[in-house]
Amino acid sequence: MTTDRPRTYFKPGRPMTVNTVPDPALLTFHRRLPGYAPTPLVYAPHLAAALGVRDAWVKNEADRLGLPAYKILGASWAVYRELETRYGPFAPWTTLEELALQLQPHLPLTLVTATDGNHGRAVARMARWLALEAHVLVPEDMVPVRIQAIEAEGAKVDVVHGTYDDAVAAAARRADHRHLVISDTAWDGYTRVPGWVVEGYGTIFREIDQQLADQGGQQPDVVAAQMGVGSLAMAAVQHYRAPARATQVVGVEPIRAACVLRSLEAGELTEVPGPHASIMAGLNCGNTSPLAWPSLQGGLSASVAISDAQAEDAMRLLARDGVVSGESGAAGAGGLLAVCVGDDTEANRARLAITPASTVLVISTEGATDPEAYARIVKAGTGEARPAADQRS
Repeated sequence: MTTDRPRTYFKPGRPMTVNTVPDPALLTFHRRLPGYAPTPLVYAPHLAAALGVRDAWVKNEADRLGLPAYKILGASWAVYRELETRYGPFAPWTTLEELALQLQPHLPLTLVTATDGNHGRAVARMARWLALEAHVLVPEDMVPVRIQAIEAEGAKVDVVHGTYDDAVAAAARRADHRHLVISDTAWDGYTRVPGWVVEGYGTIFREIDQQLADQGGQQPDVVAAQMGVGSLAMAAVQHYRAPARATQVVGVEPIRAACVLRSLEAGELTEVPGPHASIMAGLNCGNTSPLAWPSLQGGLSASVAISDAQAEDAMRLLARDGVVSGESGAAGAGGLLAVCVGDDTEANRARLAITPASTVLVISTEGATDPEAYARIVKAGTGEARPAADQRS
């Protein structure tokens, strides 16, 4: 039974250590994409005060390679690796135009995917860069502005009657030798491409390490990562649960699409049936990716399910620190606020070893992908979360 009450699951015992070796070609590949530059790492004193910690950092993915979300990192790498696997090896190249020329003998090719918004637009952008076709399937509750953004990339968009998970199933059925499915979630017999999506997200964390070193910041004690199907959180676990790191990783998802939290509680993959009615549209997923599941089950320190109101509070708070963060983008900050401000604050902080000397990191995964909704939400409330210190006796 679905409840609107925020929930938190803490992993019993210590999270596992993950031994993952990043692909050395990944960052070189991303640097070849048009307009590549590391996204800003923003020092966030208002967020730090609200959480009752010394330092808070926000990785701001509001403008990544000309798109308003981080998804292009995983989509571009997965598209490249899948094309290379099927049609390579490619001759040396330095621009996407040179790569596109090598694909011409194999045309026509269509990239197919399902999306709640950002991943589909990223796949469509990669198709446009490589002179390929794109076919994107979206759930029926997708807001028009996000559909229009995908269509503006030159993609064909079909609305599927049902949820995001229904769109995933519909996309999978379109796979053939001329239609390459580029999904960020896995299913039985389909794990290669989602694995490359997760690997592509690793550039975010490599940038953060360098930016913290450059700005004199210490490595985070706690990292919050949004969870839809779990791919970004899997990438965070792979990076921060590596040997010689002791960072706690907290996954955050909407209450009405808390498939990871439900699975953790059950000890096995568990579906949350739709409809998944949350403003955190990019996280409205009823099934955890089976590829991500082992990493999430073993490597997460906690899983937090938050309400739309908590996401909105986080959007307004991040705006005070100069970060434009959409509904899904602010979810990570909302999850940490749910842990550190409110019910069971002392016990929650103790479980994650959060102290006034801690450093936290959140990934703002998107900008204002629905500008009208963003403006309405940020202007709607003048109240803000009180500092965690004010909540403790």
